[in-house]
Amino acid sequence: MKSCCRILLTVYDTAVFYLGLAWFGVICVAYSLIAIVLQVVLPRESGRRLGRVMIMRLFRLFLGSLELSGRFKFDLGALDALCEEKSLIIAPNHPSLWDAVLVASRLPDVACVMKAEIVGNLFLGAGARLAEYIHNASLRQMITLATADLKRGSHVLLFPEGTRTVGGPIGPLTGSISIIGHRAGAPVQTVFIETDSAFLSKGWPVYKKPPLPMRYRIRLGQRFDPPQNSAAFMAELERYFLQELTKPENLQLAAMPAPAPKNTPMFAD
Repeated sequence: MKSCCRILLTVYDTAVFYLGLAWFGVICVAYSLIAIVLQVVLPRESGRRLGRVMIMRLFRLFLGSLELSGRFKFDLGALDALCEEKSLIIAPNHPSLWDAVLVASRLPDVACVMKAEIVGNLFLGAGARLAEYIHNASLRQMITLATADLKRGSHVLLFPEGTRTVGGPIGPLTGSISIIGHRAGAPVQTVFIETDSAFLSKGWPVYKKPPLPMRYRIRLGQRFDPPQNSAAFMAELERYFLQELTKPENLQLAAMPAPAPKNTPMFAD
């Protein structure tokens, strides 16, 4: 009986993961077609506002769909406290490729700083262009656009490492976050993304199924005043991330009880 249950759970987990992957693709392609039209018919400012809200709602729909399976748990509510605040740099650690999805699913006016190749991506490019997300092909342009977004009152999501963490609790930080914060006069809100899974970490293919269940939790960290001295600020920020990510009480996610499977025979969308 136990062996049979394990087999059924393995089959269920496989279905949940690959149907979830397909569901994400369907959401992104469908919205890309809509975003292409909206980019033509809407004024730029209206398109930007609507584009960011739509991305938030669609990402939240996707994550909620995964939670219905009982094999994923997303504790992201801490970000809700930032929704009404203006002109913040959101600075999380970066354990996995879909960290931006987790953060953007809770914030209605956030400009994500992303890799330049995403702009032309079939799944994400049109939506990112409508929302006026910021690509990093040119450092100078990225700093200029991020500063302008903050001065408008928006949030800017910028991973201080610049890429996913490799080989430790935190990788080397880039100085662009300090320059942007100084120019915009914007505080830096640190955010900690905690997970018990290596899914979509550096080198993990999107199509490779991870062990389930999988859990993610986000908590807010210290808020730093707008940087004045770049070198001093970056040294302090790196020390703070390292200190927080290595505290014993912050390393307990893997020991959390697994989300109990719901009485759902198939993946619910």
